[in-house]
Amino acid sequence: MTLKICVAQLNFVVGDLAGNAQKIIDAARSAYTDGARLLLTPELSICGYAAEDLFLRPAFITACDDAVKTVVRELAGLKGMTVVVGHPVGGDSRTKSVAVQQRFNAASVISEGEVLETYAKRELPNYQVFDERRYFTPGKGTCVFQAGEGADRVSVGLLICEDAWYEEPARLAKEAGADLLAVINASPFHVGKGYERENTMRERVLATGLPMVYAHLVGGQDEVVFEGHSFALNGDGSLAGRAPSFVEKLFTVIVERAQGAIEMKASIEPERTADADLWDALVLGVRDYLGKNSFPGALLGLSGGIDSALVLAIAVDALGKDRVRTVMMPSPYTADISWIDACEMANRLGVRYDEISIVPEFEAFKASLAGEFKGLKEDTTEENIQARIRGTLLMALSNKFGSIVLTTGNKSELATGYCTLYGDMAGGFAAIKDLAKTTVFRLANWRNQHDPYSTGSNPIPERILTRPPSAELRPDQKDQDSLPPYEVLDAILERYMENDESIGSLLADGFERADVERVTRLIKINEYKRRQAPIGIRVTHRSFGKDWRYPITNKFRQ
Repeated sequence: MTLKICVAQLNFVVGDLAGNAQKIIDAARSAYTDGARLLLTPELSICGYAAEDLFLRPAFITACDDAVKTVVRELAGLKGMTVVVGHPVGGDSRTKSVAVQQRFNAASVISEGEVLETYAKRELPNYQVFDERRYFTPGKGTCVFQAGEGADRVSVGLLICEDAWYEEPARLAKEAGADLLAVINASPFHVGKGYERENTMRERVLATGLPMVYAHLVGGQDEVVFEGHSFALNGDGSLAGRAPSFVEKLFTVIVERAQGAIEMKASIEPERTADADLWDALVLGVRDYLGKNSFPGALLGLSGGIDSALVLAIAVDALGKDRVRTVMMPSPYTADISWIDACEMANRLGVRYDEISIVPEFEAFKASLAGEFKGLKEDTTEENIQARIRGTLLMALSNKFGSIVLTTGNKSELATGYCTLYGDMAGGFAAIKDLAKTTVFRLANWRNQHDPYSTGSNPIPERILTRPPSAELRPDQKDQDSLPPYEVLDAILERYMENDESIGSLLADGFERADVERVTRLIKINEYKRRQAPIGIRVTHRSFGKDWRYPITNKFRQ
């Protein structure tokens, strides 16, 4: 017995129902020609993941139903071909005060012009970026279907994403006669998630003794990225195949049965480093956000510092040099080396580089406010005016030419409020908002050692990597004048914000009380700023965004 399975690791667009349906149709036809008789598409492939409150619109569900019917009709002539399609089904009962869900996150098994079965996801995640219980109700059944022709037929147990993280759905599929588990997924990326999935699915395989094919989505959707990394595991837990990450792929798995035992074979992509995954996630996130939303290009303020340098390198890898524009906006406090390094990096990557001095505007603002500020010393007010002038200039260029402004703030800055509302926070997309400052430096060094998209080796001038970070909004300013060393700050941030550890545990482990109280206080009092920040790419298991929902008005201090 031999069955060829194709995993359609594809990049779907939320709400593009006709386009998504056509992608599935094209993939099925191509796989069929190549000899495959089972095609697995990712979770909610018809509508894209996640469609959020589009699920609440009856017209959206109807359009999804119609798209499924299109797939069924167009693939009717593929004799012996089975296709699994993910889609929402059902609705709800709603008033202005209450909603009772009767809607399911489902997958239909399609063959020769018929829907053979429709399976509803049993386990609905409601943590981190997930809020599936807002839209769906859990399913209760199992789904085991036949794939292949004649002697090549295999009983396949179907699971949807979170189902496979629990023991019961896989066990019930085995009890219902499954020879093999097929898991369709849309599981957002964070660093290390791909190999975590492999290890967890290995537990499921070893518990049931059933081999598994894991079909995963690829692509960026607003603040989340899906990395692909589909794979297949044999019944003994050994890796049978692994698809590449961060690219579309029709990934083929050969299933063979000999003497009652099933063995699978496929190509195996080598393991990747965490920084390689991180870079590709950021590049894909920027490329898909701009591409799927039809922005012609990207615009960013280039300061000669490490954050804007990293964002520029990401943008060029994502979009190409011709779709990226940089603007240097020097103030009275901008060091000569910042000008030099900014211009040098722009030249290395071949992007457009312009200089617009903010000195005239800054002096005009101070003159306008001189009467109100009479007798008062200059302080952060004047620093913020400079940042806001820059934000105004960038947004004016964005309005005039259509390019989206990429902000350059990092997670450490957002956490502590070391950023200016309507200034350096002004923009449309925050590429590195989930990167701590120490990660920014590490990843910048990684990019200088690698050229994964052939856009230019060693793009970041060495001095940018080695000079102390500074906002350059007052004479001789350094970040560490206002913040603890980034190594300390980021360690506290990870443990307190990402892992919900207490202040007491940080103190017990040797952190200085002054540093802990300072950083945690800044995290709490700057929530109002973060609520007004642009969305950006999530790459850790806890980002500022959907992962973090803290009250602004809040007196709890532990």
